[in-house]
Amino acid sequence: MTGDIHGIHHTGILTRDLDGLERAYISLGFTLSPRSRHLLSGRPGQAPVPGCTANRCALFGGSYIELLGIVDELAPDPWHTRAMADGYEGLKLINFDTDDAGATDRRLTGMGLRTSGVLDLERDVDTEEGPRTVRARAVHLDPGSTPEGHVGFAQHLTRRYVHQPRYLTHPNGARGLAAVLVVVDDAGVGAVTDRYARILGAAPAQEGPVTVLDAGAARLRIVRASDAEEVLPGEPAPAPSYPAALTVAVDDVHRARALVEDGGTATRPAAGGFFVSARDAYGAGLFFTAR
Repeated sequence: MTGDIHGIHHTGILTRDLDGLERAYISLGFTLSPRSRHLLSGRPGQAPVPGCTANRCALFGGSYIELLGIVDELAPDPWHTRAMADGYEGLKLINFDTDDAGATDRRLTGMGLRTSGVLDLERDVDTEEGPRTVRARAVHLDPGSTPEGHVGFAQHLTRRYVHQPRYLTHPNGARGLAAVLVVVDDAGVGAVTDRYARILGAAPAQEGPVTVLDAGAARLRIVRASDAEEVLPGEPAPAPSYPAALTVAVDDVHRARALVEDGGTATRPAAGGFFVSARDAYGAGLFFTAR
């Protein structure tokens, strides 16, 4: 791993139906933070403005799953989220955790990658101390160069306001994100793997058809599109390359599976646990494994 990146910061599931997305993940046994509207800057140094999106999050103390909704089609869209959703809705965002967004941006541009520069994000949240403002800094890779998904790097400035202890206990026993699986078009898989190996400073390892890169607190898993059926049998393929699935570590796989099924969602066995189809989880396949 590189010195500035420490794992997965968060992943994002994008929808225009945030109400439905919330209901689905509550039924899967996740505790969600309250809904919070975004303030976003469009360029480095620009003051954040109210955007068109809001979120709720399944928080794990380090990483989190962001349930991201377009809630006002007429509001400003400095991060081009509407265009992102126009392609398809579902698992769209992978953000790596950095403790220095400026240093990460300089390193990425030094590698020849095009970035957004360092952008500012704010959103107001309730805390046990009263209302507070979450602040973060982010760097986005040029989405035209990352067909496998929208990739960014995020730095908490107020981590304690995000990962509040009262939201970290989940009925399904979830403890964190263990991995993110990306499907990549066969022609581009070599270049994509090399890019992430350089970004993360990690040597690729092979696990059957899946290439694994150690991303610190979580792993990035890459599979070529022609092998996707072996890893994700019967799953939808919304694009030639796309973020396909998350691995969630839980305390007790059997208890988690019973809760999910009692909530009305079908599961199937998977190595070390069970799987929920992207069709039932708003475009994000979910592997549940023992932590």
